[in-house]
Amino acid sequence: MKYDFTSIIERAGKDALAVDMPAAARESGEGYFSVPIRNGFDAIPMWVADMNFATAPSIPAAIKARLSHPVYGYFSPREEYFDAIIKWQTERNGAEGLTAECIGYENGVLGGVVSAAGILCSRGDKILVHAPTYVGFTGALGNAGYELVHSPLVLDENNVWRMDFEDMERKIKEQHIHAAIFCSPHNPTGRAWERWEIERAMELFQKYDVYVISDEIWSDLYLADYRHIPTQSVSEDAKARTIAFYAPSKTFNLAGLIGSYHIVYNERLRDRLRKEASLCHYNTMNLLSMYALMGAYTPAGEEWLAELKEVLTKNIEYAYEYITTRWKGVKVSKPQATYMLFLDCEEWCKAHGKTMDELQQAGISVGVLWQDGRAFHGKYAIRMNLALPFSRVQEALERLDRYVFETGTK
Repeated sequence: MKYDFTSIIERAGKDALAVDMPAAARESGEGYFSVPIRNGFDAIPMWVADMNFATAPSIPAAIKARLSHPVYGYFSPREEYFDAIIKWQTERNGAEGLTAECIGYENGVLGGVVSAAGILCSRGDKILVHAPTYVGFTGALGNAGYELVHSPLVLDENNVWRMDFEDMERKIKEQHIHAAIFCSPHNPTGRAWERWEIERAMELFQKYDVYVISDEIWSDLYLADYRHIPTQSVSEDAKARTIAFYAPSKTFNLAGLIGSYHIVYNERLRDRLRKEASLCHYNTMNLLSMYALMGAYTPAGEEWLAELKEVLTKNIEYAYEYITTRWKGVKVSKPQATYMLFLDCEEWCKAHGKTMDELQQAGISVGVLWQDGRAFHGKYAIRMNLALPFSRVQEALERLDRYVFETGTK
């Protein structure tokens, strides 16, 4: 490979929540990660959704080029910024009719989601969302005064997560719901929706006049032969009733730089969203994040991304095969996108007389910093981040195999 996805990068003390927060918890003895790590084991961060890979070289190059000019004053977004987004969305996702007027800056997708809810709902209104549910939706929308109504995804006979359209329709109708969160691809399950599924969901939303907030932040990270299908692309009505959010942050490991964007084709929704987002006076683009995006959305960035997806696909394939063949009682559906696994440990816990707290703490004690999946509405769930060098994925699974699930030799 041209790019380095094998080096283990030391992130301690380099402003990395993934490693610094658990270290602080161990030191204070408080919080989820306060369990001491046993002697002989180092910490392997596999929780918060950022990657343990260096970003595409074209990004720091773009930032450095701008930093060479020593004035960083007030600015307006460059035309090249919008051109980069339009080219990226058109060539990768088949976006049609996308213009700069349809694109608006957001400090973050969650902030954009709350702003969108603010123009579609009144405080206290109910919003439909699928479960398992991204914990950010729960916190951000709950704090803003909205009530989430969960429609559970179900596993089909092929162990693939599917929407329950009958459940969705019943809840929309009975609870008078007029706004929905659509996560595509889905976090935390990693499901890549097929066109017919999105079409059917959008037909249902049209039937009951439900407006859609579509979080598509993971849209670049489809694995193997899967492709992203923008929610807005499946029909003219979907294009008009959907507010979509994107960002380069998950794709290129840029969460710390801040910077997302919305795509809204409906002029009325667009005007209202921009007004709502402006009211806090904090939703303002950062100069360097603008250059980061322009460095990412380039042929060089796309070349790096293609190699990244090969690495992530290998990690997912390996972990899925390892878990499903060795850990009896642990269920997982193979992700089709993202770099997260969502484990269901109910059968294992009941068979071994263990609580979820005991299971999670056992993993942390051998340095595997995985994430409590109960916050994602999975009663016996654990979320695992596989965006690490392959050697670290192997090491983490072998530790869990030997010392936690105890299928190997101690």
